[in-house]
Amino acid sequence: MSSTAAIADDLRARIIDEPTVILDDPDLMRALVAANDKMMGDNIVDLRGIAMERLEARLDRLEETHRSVIAAAYENLAGTNQIHRAVLRLLEAPDFETLLSLLEDDLAATLRVDCVRLVLETDGDRAEAARAAPGDAVRIMSAGFARSYAGNGTNRPPRRVVLRRTAPHCEQVYGAGADALRSEAVLTLDLGEARQPALLALGSADAQQFTPNQGTDLMDFFAGAVERVLRRWLA
Repeated sequence: MSSTAAIADDLRARIIDEPTVILDDPDLMRALVAANDKMMGDNIVDLRGIAMERLEARLDRLEETHRSVIAAAYENLAGTNQIHRAVLRLLEAPDFETLLSLLEDDLAATLRVDCVRLVLETDGDRAEAARAAPGDAVRIMSAGFARSYAGNGTNRPPRRVVLRRTAPHCEQVYGAGADALRSEAVLTLDLGEARQPALLALGSADAQQFTPNQGTDLMDFFAGAVERVLRRWLA
C-alpha cells in the first residue's frame, strides 16, 4: 500500500470515527458542497444547496444580532453602574459646599464626561448671587433660562432629559471650555414648590456620547436623584 493510500485510509478512519468534525467545520462543508455542485454540472439546479445557503445567511444574521444584543447589554450594565456610583457619591456629601465641589471633579470623572455644570435661577441680583456661588461648577442665571436653554430657545416645555449636539450658546453654561465640547445631556431639575427650576448639564468632547436617538431612562433616574439631594440641602 502506498503512503498516499495509507494517509487516505487514516483520514477515512478518523472521519468515520468522528463525523461531527466535518459537520461542525463550516469551511469544510462549503468545500464539499462546492465539489458536489461541480460534479453535477451547470445544467442541474440544486434546490437543497440553495436552501442551505439561505439558511446559512440567516444564521449569520442571527449570530450578528446576538453579538449586538450582548454588546448592548454590557454597555447598559456599565452605564447603570456609572449612574449608581455617581448617586452614591452625591449622597455621601456631608454638606452643601462639598456637594457642589463634587460636581467639578468626582462627578465628571465618574460619569466620564468633560464638564458638569449646575445651573440655578434667581429673581434677584444675578451678579451678587453668582459671587456667592462656590466654584466654577455652579452657574447663576436669570429666571426662565433653564426652560429656554433646555428647549433650545423655543417656548414649548422641554423634555426632562435632552441629549443633543452642543450649540454656540452653550458657552453661557460651560464657560471658556465650551469650544471643546461636542455633545451634552441637559437634565431639567424640579427643586420643589416656590423654587425656580434648575439644570444639570453634562458636556462631552465626544460628539457621539449624547445623541437624540439614545435612551434616557438612566439619565431620568439620575435627574430624580439629584433633585432629591438638592432639595434636602436647599430646604
